[in-house]
Amino acid sequence: MTRDETLVRSQAVVARVVAGETLIVPIRAKVGDLASIYSFNGTGSLIWKLLESPRTVEELAAAVAQAYEVEPAQAEQDVVSFVSEMKSVGLVEVPATAFVAMAGD
Repeated sequence: MTRDETLVRSQAVVARVVAGETLIVPIRAKVGDLASIYSFNGTGSLIWKLLESPRTVEELAAAVAQAYEVEPAQAEQDVVSFVSEMKSVGLVEVPATAFVAMAGD
């Protein structure tokens, strides 16, 4: 995953904030997959909120560094790890517009 890779929330999930945590339920065949519920803490919830619209890994890391007053390099390392995991389980994806932009290059 690169710093300039753009990601956005998957449309195949439902999210709700409950008691300060964000709960994510993947939707498979029009049914919630209750065996695969994900729970995000404050940092994960911030990243999830930011991914309402397409963001780069670099933008996400900058927001985390500012919000939690951590070194930018540490924030980037943590964000890369977190969004890589989210991408591998299908919670985030590369927006379709990014494919169009790459095809035009």
